[in-house]
Amino acid sequence: MANPKILIIDDDPDIVEAMRMPLEANDYEVISANCGKEGLQKAREEIPDLIILDVMMETDTEGFHVAYELRSENQDSEYKNCRKIPILMITAISQKKSMSFSPEKDEAFLPVNDFIEKPIQPKDLLKKVAELVVNKE
Repeated sequence: MANPKILIIDDDPDIVEAMRMPLEANDYEVISANCGKEGLQKAREEIPDLIILDVMMETDTEGFHVAYELRSENQDSEYKNCRKIPILMITAISQKKSMSFSPEKDEAFLPVNDFIEKPIQPKDLLKKVAELVVNKE
């Protein structure tokens, strides 16, 4: 079986690299995109096992819009094959905008599987990734 494929969608190359290193060291295949549009394209083409998605990129809410597109129930959506891919949303929004999210209270509002706050500790990232990839199968 191939190594699980993870798509990181984040506009900060340092954050991408900081996640890439522990993931690849733990036998995950990592691909990345630096904006929502590129991320949607790669999600559609690659069909990863997990998407790690930043909230604030070109706009403060770009990650939300990407999540909505990926989870669209529209039968004509070009991302319909991506609906079941788990999404781990990463954010520093609570520090920058005084907002916070949790999967329990925000599931209806924001269709992602889990959240993790920046700065991300490698052990916390690996734990959440392992949980989401295992639960997908």
